[in-house]
Amino acid sequence: MATIFSKIITGEIPCYKISESDSCFAFLDINPLAKGHTLVVPKKEIDYIFDLDDNLLKELFAFSKKIGLAVERAVSCKRIGITVIGLEVPHAHIHLIPINSISDMNFSQPKLSFSKEEFENIAESIRAKI
Repeated sequence: MATIFSKIITGEIPCYKISESDSCFAFLDINPLAKGHTLVVPKKEIDYIFDLDDNLLKELFAFSKKIGLAVERAVSCKRIGITVIGLEVPHAHIHLIPINSISDMNFSQPKLSFSKEEFENIAESIRAKI
C-alpha cells in the first residue's frame, strides 16, 4: 500500500510543492514547527533512510541542501535544522526546519497553523529562491 508521501508525489493528495528532481520531491510540512518547514523525500518508497542505496542517499542530501538554502533565503532564521526521525511515516524523509535556537526543533511543541493562502505564499517565496 502506498504511503501518504507516495500519494503526494503522484498527485493523489495535494501538497504545497517546493521542487522535484528525477529522484527527490520537496513540499511544505502541513503541521510545521516553523514557517517554511519542508519535507524532502525520495520518490522511491523506502521506509528507512539507511536502506537507501548510497547514490540515492547522496542525491537526497544534495537535493535537501539546495532546498534548505532556498528556505533559508526565503524565511528569516539563523539556520536550517535537519532531522531524520522516520517513525511517523514509513517513507524515508528529511525535515528542513528554519531555526533560531535548538528548542525550535522540539517536535513535542505545538505545531503552527497557516491558511491555504499562507502556505501557497510560503511555498512560492521558497521556490523563488531556488
